[in-house]
Amino acid sequence: MPALSEVIAALDGLWPRERAEQWDAVGTVCGDVGNPAAQVDRVLFAVDPVQEIADEAVELGAQLLVTHHPLYLRGTTTVAADTFKGRVVHTLIRHGVALHVAHTNADTADPGVSDALAGALDLRVLRPLVPDVTDAAGRRGLGRICEPPRPMRLSELTEWAADRLPVTAQGIRAAGDPDRMIRTLAVCGGSGDGLFEEVRAAGADAYLTADLRHHPASEAREHSPLALLDAAHFATEWPWCEQAAAQLDEISDRHGWGLRTHVSRTVTDPWTAHAASHGAVAAAAAHPSDPDRSASNDITTGAPN
Repeated sequence: MPALSEVIAALDGLWPRERAEQWDAVGTVCGDVGNPAAQVDRVLFAVDPVQEIADEAVELGAQLLVTHHPLYLRGTTTVAADTFKGRVVHTLIRHGVALHVAHTNADTADPGVSDALAGALDLRVLRPLVPDVTDAAGRRGLGRICEPPRPMRLSELTEWAADRLPVTAQGIRAAGDPDRMIRTLAVCGGSGDGLFEEVRAAGADAYLTADLRHHPASEAREHSPLALLDAAHFATEWPWCEQAAAQLDEISDRHGWGLRTHVSRTVTDPWTAHAASHGAVAAAAAHPSDPDRSASNDITTGAPN
């Protein structure tokens, strides 16, 4: 059974902390890394370090929890157990579970979060969307430019993604001509609406990411015929957990550690329900002073009643 320090060193080799963004908070959050008696035989991978995941790690008997999202992304003055983050820390320490975070250093890794997303969608990765200039091989970077298994209409690609990504309340939203043929697709796990310029420059037909906001998405649609697919943040990053577990499995096999890795199937996306719109909002009601707006110009969302 390896020491916790050995496993942490292996994780740092996969996702070096110095490659994280300066604003990020990665690395070991809690755990007695310096204690040679602290050993690991079970590791749980998850997206979010929330209480439900901490409880799952305890129930599993894991000595190490690895999450993609940081527990403390911003500064704090307390780890008191009457705060939800403090309660997570107390739960983990009380049961001898270390917590390690790989966030933006995992986003740009080779393979990274967007490689795992592309793999879940059966896409062929061509190159990074935003290459890491320090990588002479040209494989690291943010996002990926990909090809689907075959050219698909946007409507088909939307269903394709919905069938292959984890089930969430949001599902997949799409913007663009449903009959537009998609031959190249940019993907970025997590929040990606800051990369529209790079996606257009890459010449992608469509872009799949998460957390697309109204104004950036609207402006992107005005700029070009680029199609957009908006998935839940959790859904775009969960495939990394399986990829990361497989990477640690390979290291464990190489060293004869005998680690047992597990991937949480708990959906920690904060949205829990979705109702399709079936009503109609009259444009005339919104603009009563405009005589040209009538009931025939109603804005309908979703299927008509």
